[in-house]
Amino acid sequence: MLEQTEIQDEWTEIASGYDEYVTPSNMAIAEEALERLGLQPGTRVLDVAAGSGALSIPAARAGAQVLATDISPAMVERLEARARDEGLSTLEVRVMDGHALELEDDTFDIAGSQFGVMLFPDLPQGLDEMTRVTRPGGRVLLVTMGPPAEIEFLGFFIGAVKAIVPDFAGLPSDPPPLPFQVEDSEKLHEKLADAGLTEIRVETTNHRLAFHSGTQLWDWVTASNPIGADLVADLTAEQRKAAQTVLDDKLSERSDGSGPAMLNNTVNIAIGTK
Repeated sequence: MLEQTEIQDEWTEIASGYDEYVTPSNMAIAEEALERLGLQPGTRVLDVAAGSGALSIPAARAGAQVLATDISPAMVERLEARARDEGLSTLEVRVMDGHALELEDDTFDIAGSQFGVMLFPDLPQGLDEMTRVTRPGGRVLLVTMGPPAEIEFLGFFIGAVKAIVPDFAGLPSDPPPLPFQVEDSEKLHEKLADAGLTEIRVETTNHRLAFHSGTQLWDWVTASNPIGADLVADLTAEQRKAAQTVLDDKLSERSDGSGPAMLNNTVNIAIGTK
């Protein structure tokens, strides 16, 4: 397991690209998840592994009292800048490891994590911590990726690389990478139950992402988490450029050459009550 400083360094390296490409595109799915929760103004919300605010910014816009935490100081700085630019005075940010939250028990109405705790080396510990700091009767929210075969941005990306590097291995399948450790909705339900949550609902939805060019999709995937960057770390500059050209063709085919290409991605939204 990586040490905390190593994890911080990995996320610091991609924080700028993550904030530019990934956070804005993930706010729509956060708004859908918050709507399912029936978020009300004044609700106390904790966002764990918040990145630069795809979940916590929409929650604060809706009037919630939000504490957003992330292990990466670079991500927290960008989240704080977003909150400041929008004048979101009800959003507080802190550097914190979600495996060991420096927070009191029974504090928040909602503890949520979007594409965050799903990446934890010890996901059960992360869920236990979210549950611990949620008040009795409060709710825990996880938004996670569905199966890799139902993630089109990943399929396009890996297919383009294989077109240039035929022996490219792609993603390992046994075990799957951390982003897909709870890809199965039944397994995700089981994890929430193991954390002591009840009234659990796990629903799948389509997270549609718009891409205008192969370069944009490439930058999005390689900034989405350290695994994306590591997948293609050994490619030459020429191979990267060629793969992006293949992506241009794939995206143009999807959009019929008109406007951005819309890619469909299965996402799980899980809610449990403490």
